[in-house]
Amino acid sequence: MTPFAPTALFDLDGTLTDPYPGISGSILYAIDKLGRPPVDEITLRAAIGPPLEASFAAMLGGDPLLAKEALAHYRDRYAPIGLYENKVFDGIPEMLANLKNVGVQLFVASSKPRLFCERIIEHFGLGSFFVRVHGSEMDGTRSNKADLITHVLESEAIDRSRCVMIGDRRHDIDGARKNGIKVIAVGWGYGSAEEFEETPPDLIVHDVPALVPAVSAELGL
Repeated sequence: MTPFAPTALFDLDGTLTDPYPGISGSILYAIDKLGRPPVDEITLRAAIGPPLEASFAAMLGGDPLLAKEALAHYRDRYAPIGLYENKVFDGIPEMLANLKNVGVQLFVASSKPRLFCERIIEHFGLGSFFVRVHGSEMDGTRSNKADLITHVLESEAIDRSRCVMIGDRRHDIDGARKNGIKVIAVGWGYGSAEEFEETPPDLIVHDVPALVPAVSAELGL
């Protein structure tokens, strides 16, 4: 890590990889274990990105105890199976290599538990691009995106004026805003146009190759 180097923080789900099969399958498994009827695709897609315990609470009538039970069932399937039911978006390795080659240091900053993030990044051969992988803890610590970004910025001594967050949901935008850093939204993930209108990023990028010039411009390279 280089002090004061230009830095990009990457969300994982919906930004670097498409996790829909593994996450949706594990949510449906958890809901079934609780004896509840399956939820629809709109609900499943909305659950990709935000902290999952809160999404379960919304599915289960706001019951926090049921949400915790659902999360435990979810992890029973997700840890051995679901996290590998995933796909790196086309062009991501090349984009990361190009950013690294122009001097941008890269970190993962995901609300997903760090243990799962590390497994996914290594499984798909992306580990060499990142200085470090950051995520929440299994007990829910730093599952709030703003808290996570604060932790990354402080623990890595990152210059906020030379840092940009890249993600696909309003939580990424909100987290970046609360930490005073720039934010780019990607159009291939799970955020909607309405979501970005309500919570505007600095820039929306609609295809992976366009991220390199976009990040370079935001960081003044």
